[in-house]
Amino acid sequence: MVWIDFVNLLINGVVEGLVVALPALAMTLVMGVNRFPNAATGDFMTAGAFAALAMQLLAGWPLWAATVVAALVTAGVAGLSHELIFRRLARQTMVASLLSAIGLGFLLRSLIGYVAGHDQRTFQIPLVRAWNFSGVRVLPSDLAIAGVALASLAVVFVLLFKTSFGRQLRAVADSPDLARASGIRARSLLLRLWLLVGALSALGGVLLGSKAVVTPDFGWESLIPAFAAMVLGGIGSPVGAVLGALLLSVMQELLSPWLGASYKLALSFVVLAGVLVVRPAGLMGRVELVR
Repeated sequence: MVWIDFVNLLINGVVEGLVVALPALAMTLVMGVNRFPNAATGDFMTAGAFAALAMQLLAGWPLWAATVVAALVTAGVAGLSHELIFRRLARQTMVASLLSAIGLGFLLRSLIGYVAGHDQRTFQIPLVRAWNFSGVRVLPSDLAIAGVALASLAVVFVLLFKTSFGRQLRAVADSPDLARASGIRARSLLLRLWLLVGALSALGGVLLGSKAVVTPDFGWESLIPAFAAMVLGGIGSPVGAVLGALLLSVMQELLSPWLGASYKLALSFVVLAGVLVVRPAGLMGRVELVR
């Protein structure tokens, strides 16, 4: 592989990693606070992508406005799922919440397929030519995707580490009983967390859909890379989730000339299994966060 090919693959891996970081971060937040892997995250992504598609096709809205509506709609779906399902299972085992999340994902997928059909759909995005720098090709649309993802991640990290919302969230994650005794209203806090998770997932779905075709199953297919990124970075670590997504996506892109693009998902499985065997805490996680 010549250095130009390496740079092109590296750029593609970084852009894809920033997109995968959004659902990986959403899963990490739920895992760190609610203590279960939210298997419905991929279908939240699908719901967001189809909500944005609907606004484009039915109302003719530009993609940025459709994305805002999609984030609001999916945030509402996530918040409603928390209030109706996961809040009521808070005292149950992790398996109960996990199975409920899987069932919720199947329900959302089936509803989307019933309403929108199973045809492949694409966003209405203007075609642009790649910028060529002596063989290094950069798509302006990829720069826009990376910029939106970076800005969104920055906003979330400000919320998590610079606001009372983030401090209260960490307190609930460390000790729910102690946080409740300190006067923290856990129910309102967790609802806001799920609204954030829904918005993040929707944004990830729209950004991912703008690079590929959108089907009712495309979010489910993106769940394994997001989950592998969360485990690689460290379960419960927001910074680790982003780092894991970047490392995994870059690794997939750099190995694609030898393995083929169809084996990217298999590589996610290999990374997931390897991390669980060698270092279950991941790069930046702590074992005690999972209980």
